[in-house]
Amino acid sequence: MSNSEISPDEQFELHDGARQLPRLGPGRAAMWLLAKLLSRLVRNGHLTVIDPCCGTWRFGGGDGPAVSVRLTDKALPAQLLANPSLALGEAYMDGTLRIDTGSLRDLLSICMADLDAVDALPGKRIRQGLDAFLSRRLHHNPINRARCNVAHHYDLSTELYDLFLDADRQYSCAYFATGNETLDEAQALKKRHIAAKLLLRPGLDVLDIGSGWGGLALELAQQHQARVTGLSLSTEQIVAARASATQSGLSEQVAFKLRDYRQEKGQYDRVVSVGMFEHVGRSGFDDYFSTIRRVLKPDGVALVHAIGTMAPKGGSDAWIRKYIFPGGYLPSLSETISAAERSGLWVTDVEVLRLHYAETLRHWSERFAAERGTARRLYDERFCRIWEFYLAVCEMAFRHGRLMVFQLQLAKRRDTVPLTRNYIADAEADHHCHIRALGKQIGRAR
Repeated sequence: MSNSEISPDEQFELHDGARQLPRLGPGRAAMWLLAKLLSRLVRNGHLTVIDPCCGTWRFGGGDGPAVSVRLTDKALPAQLLANPSLALGEAYMDGTLRIDTGSLRDLLSICMADLDAVDALPGKRIRQGLDAFLSRRLHHNPINRARCNVAHHYDLSTELYDLFLDADRQYSCAYFATGNETLDEAQALKKRHIAAKLLLRPGLDVLDIGSGWGGLALELAQQHQARVTGLSLSTEQIVAARASATQSGLSEQVAFKLRDYRQEKGQYDRVVSVGMFEHVGRSGFDDYFSTIRRVLKPDGVALVHAIGTMAPKGGSDAWIRKYIFPGGYLPSLSETISAAERSGLWVTDVEVLRLHYAETLRHWSERFAAERGTARRLYDERFCRIWEFYLAVCEMAFRHGRLMVFQLQLAKRRDTVPLTRNYIADAEADHHCHIRALGKQIGRAR
């Protein structure tokens, strides 16, 4: 019997009241338990699951997307129960979970709309407990390990990142002031927002910890006449950033160094770190903020932009940790502020960006999908599936889960920054017209 020819005896429907299945054999017990979970989990949208034994299970109701998936590995239902995040990602990338109708983003939207139900799974609780027990080893990143972790992700071909990032290669949360911005406009607004919080003026020395492909450093030099030192452990990023500095005529004003931030000895008026704190690991919090305090001049200002969680304690997702960001740790805001305060720094401003990264990831997913053929030529089909899942699952974690982005402004002295936040809007207004014109220009060029 083919998978599309399912007999009536093999069809089961589970809604709010799951009924007992007749003659349930041991090989189908895991699927039955998984179905009971899905009957509680799926509330918005319609999900149809065809199991490895050709049984059909239907869940959900009301408005929302309709998705049909096919499981081809008999071990998969048990794996999904034991470790749902890891198993779902691996099943998609290995092809043992196939989407017949709908999209991956729709599937994840349906399954992640109620994460409390997923977290209530016994396997999930056991995994969380094990992660907590192994937390120091999982998230401990001395310099040598940090180099390997960075190389795993950031030393991929720059051509890959050009497929879905904006023209400036900003690989962090954009800033959607109205929600109607293009990706290029929103990334330009992010840089403007950060620059405003840094209270820049001509001639300041700025340290950019985790400088990526150099876009922010070059902007601070060009638009604010700063002297910038950018640090990264990615060879690919450093090569590309130095090339951009040369092309922009800013090589004398901006220097990019292949160096761990803990090895930095200079003194700076400003320190900025965007999308890097997530790679530090919980055991490295004190070193991170102590380093910022050590390199910051007495009247200096620092800005940390990072992914965090609104949970009481941070952590990492098993699939993301294994395939995307080894050693990564998403902190809670409370434990981050505690570490900053332990270092002797004043927290002078806090801002939480909630859905901004969900929108950023939506743009990245759409761009990656449009250039998928090129990505497959660069790598292979499995790689494309890994990155599709990565971008989509992260979007849904920000859209439905507990993730957010925070920006912490820090200083050594309590009187370093103005008494109110009006200076931020004033500084941003000075660059608004420039960004709009830039966004339209880039959009036409693409």
